[in-house]
Amino acid sequence: MRSNRIRTTALAATALLAALSLTACSDNGSGDNGKAGAAAPAGSTVDQQSPAATAPDSGKDAKDTKDAKDTGGTSDTPAENTAAHSKGSTSVTSGRKSNTAATGNKGTGNSSPVTCTGGNTKVTVSKVSRPINHLLLTATNTGSRPCYAYHAPALGFDDAQAAFPVLRDSIPQAVVTLEPGQSAYASVGLFGESDGKDLHKGKHLTVYFTSKSNSGSTGSPAQLTLPANTYWGDNGFVTYWQSDMADALTY
Repeated sequence: MRSNRIRTTALAATALLAALSLTACSDNGSGDNGKAGAAAPAGSTVDQQSPAATAPDSGKDAKDTKDAKDTGGTSDTPAENTAAHSKGSTSVTSGRKSNTAATGNKGTGNSSPVTCTGGNTKVTVSKVSRPINHLLLTATNTGSRPCYAYHAPALGFDDAQAAFPVLRDSIPQAVVTLEPGQSAYASVGLFGESDGKDLHKGKHLTVYFTSKSNSGSTGSPAQLTLPANTYWGDNGFVTYWQSDMADALTY
C-alpha cells in the first residue's frame, strides 16, 4: 500500500513539473509575441513619420528654388548678368549719342535772321516809267541767313551833305524779312514840285542800311552808279523798304 502511495505521489509530482514547464513555455512565448507586437507599432510609426521628416527639407528646397526664380535666376549666371549689364550700358550710350547729335544740329544751325547790309545784299538802282521822275531800289539777300530790312534806306547823292528825306507815310505794317534770294524794294521820288529848276545832276548814289533802332546806319553801304541823266532835288524822298515792288511804286 505504501509503495503504491509513493508511486502515485511521484507520478503526481512529475505531472506537476510537466505542467509547470508547459506554463513557463507558454509564458515565454506570450512575452516574445508581446514584445514583437509592441515593436511593430513603434517601427510603423517611424516609417510613417519618415516622409513627414523629409517634407521640411523638400519645402526648403522648393523655397530656395522660388527665391532663385524671384531674383531672376541670375545669381548663378554671371555671364548672363554681364551681358544684360552690357546691353543696358549700350542703350544708355546710344541715347546719349542721339541727344548729343540732336543738340549739335540745333547748335550749329544758322537760321537766325541778321540785319540786311551792303555785305549780305546786292543793291541795284533803275529808272521806271511810272511814276515819272522815280527810281527803284532793289536789295536782294545774297547771304545764307534771313535778314531784316529795317526802316528806310539812307541815301547820299554824290557829295550831298544831308541825307535824302524819308517819306514817313510809307511805313509798312511789319519789318521786311528777306529769306536768301528774296528782295526788298524802295522807290525814290527824285524831286518835288517846289524844287523848280534847282536840280542836281547825279552820278553816284550811296545806299546805307538803317539799324534796328533807327539811330544811324549799320554795316557797309552799297555804292551805285546812277542811270544817265538822273536829276534830283532837295525836296525829293525815299520810301521805307517794302516786300512788294508794286507797293513801293505807289508813292
